[in-house]
This record gives sequence, C-alpha cells and structure tokens, in this order.
Amino acid sequence: MDRAVERNWVSEVYAGRLADGTAAHTIKRARLYTGLHELAARRGIRAELGKRLAAAEPTPGGGVVARFTDGTHAAGDLLIGADGVHSATRALIDPAAPAPRYVGLVNFGGYTPGMAAADPGTWHMIFGKRAFFGYVTDPTGGTVWFANVPRAEASRAERAATTAGQWRKQLLELFAGDHGPATDLIAAGRLDIAGDNTYDLPSVPTWHTDRMVIIGDAAHAASPTSGQGASLAAEDAVILAKALRDQPATGKALAAYERLRRDRVERIVAEAARASSNKAPGPAGRAVQGIILPLVFKFLVTDKSLAWRYDHHIDWGDPITPTTKAA
Repeated sequence: MDRAVERNWVSEVYAGRLADGTAAHTIKRARLYTGLHELAARRGIRAELGKRLAAAEPTPGGGVVARFTDGTHAAGDLLIGADGVHSATRALIDPAAPAPRYVGLVNFGGYTPGMAAADPGTWHMIFGKRAFFGYVTDPTGGTVWFANVPRAEASRAERAATTAGQWRKQLLELFAGDHGPATDLIAAGRLDIAGDNTYDLPSVPTWHTDRMVIIGDAAHAASPTSGQGASLAAEDAVILAKALRDQPATGKALAAYERLRRDRVERIVAEAARASSNKAPGPAGRAVQGIILPLVFKFLVTDKSLAWRYDHHIDWGDPITPTTKAA
C-alpha cells in the first residue's frame, strides 16, 4: 500500500489486491522492458532498434507501409503506435492532434543502495515545503526514491549543461528542513533520472484510422502521479489483441478497442492531473494542507473509491462483441 506522509502520518492508501491474494508491487521499467523483449524474442518476433517513424500510407492490398527516417520501410496489416507521449504515429493519424501538456513538475529519480528507509514494499509520500518526495525500500535493503519539483520546464540546454552533482545539490536545497529521509537518501544515492519534464494528454480525439492505431502514452498519457502509465498500456495491449481476435474487420476491431478503453483512461488522466496540482499548493495551500489531507484520505480516498482503478480485471477468454461494454 502507499502511505502519504507530511510531518505526521496521514493515511494508508489502498493499491489493489487480486482475488488470489497477489498484491501490487513496484517494478523498474527497465526490468519490464527486458522481460517483454525476451518474451518476444522467444516467440520469434524480431525487434529492430534505432528506427524513427517518418511517414505511413495505406497499400493497395489493404495494409499499411511505415517509412523511417533512415530510408527503410516495413509493410504489414496494421501499424500500432506505442511510441509514447511525443508519438509520431498520433500526428500521422491526425495532424491536428493535441500536443502533450506540461503538468508543471520536473521529475527526478534515484536509488540508494544499502539504506533501508522504511519497511520493504511500502511507498511513503512526503509533501515538502518546496517539492514532493516519495520512496520505497526494496527487498535487498536499498531504497528507490523520486522527487517532483514544481517549476518551469527544463530545457534541453539546461539538461545538457547540468551535472548529476549539480542536480543533487539543487535537490538537497529543496528538501532541506523537511521531515523525513529525503536529504539522506539523495546525498548517499545515485541519480537515475534527472530533469525529466512530465506531461499528460487529457484527451486525444482520434485514436485510429482503418490501418493505424495508437496505444499507451501515445493515446492517453497520465501524469506519473497516477502510477498507472505502464498498467494502462498493458491493458490497452490486451484489449486491442482481443478486439483484433474477435472482430472480423480491422476497422471494427479498432473502434471496439477505443470504445472499451477511452472512458477509463481519460478518468485516470484527469485524476492524475488533479493530484499533480496538489503537489505544488503554494504557501496558502500548505497552511491548510495538514488539516485537509487527513479528511480527504478519510472520506474521499478510500478502498471503495479506488477499487475501480486497482481492481480492474480483463478476462482473456471473454469475447469482444459489438455490444460489449467497458468495465
């Protein structure tokens, strides 16, 4: 479970548990990517790295050809754009598609080996005076941590010119005087993510054509506050696969996928945006935060209110029909 903390313990937040007792847990994206890549390789699915999509057009036989910036191309029945918040596929599907929206937070993440800051597996969240800090101790006794800093976007030039030591110094100054282990973890740890601007996509009007479709952050990027980005992408992949399996025409399958996914993902994006704004409340907001937060967690952020998000279940065996409704 997640734990929200300011100066004193505020609340524990339900994070989902399956019927068989399996609980939610944290996994590094690099480990997830590695596992997916290895599974694809075992199934004979070839991956080519370093490709950038430049254009795509339908083929006379009813498929699509993707053209890349290096002059190469690939043809297939369907182009699936799982290419992130700055998706090139999204712009090809709809040149008027909205651009990502900066949520006002620059993200940092790191790891401190050999320093157990809490019981393993429990996320702790601290609303600091100038920034937001979260951390979790892993089973090996090290601690994963992140910081959300309210500020203007970090430019490419700033990121290139700022060393890890300089970023660390800034973070130590931001959390100086706050309760909790933030400064100890930052001082003793390494920076894995630095100066990463965070974006979301509140609503993308067009997710697909008859031969191209976007999934994951390309279609509905939620602020990292939600902790649901990878989960939503995995859900998309399963629903899209089921729709392509069960619908006779590709166009109908893509329409079914969008119909079954849009309401859920846009609700999570909206809630994450509200949570992000709460991480930078300003002086007046901080003055009442300690009073309001316990009431919010007691009456609004409850196991029941969060169940729709964390208890969402997709049954691979259930067919998708034209009348299947979103869960």
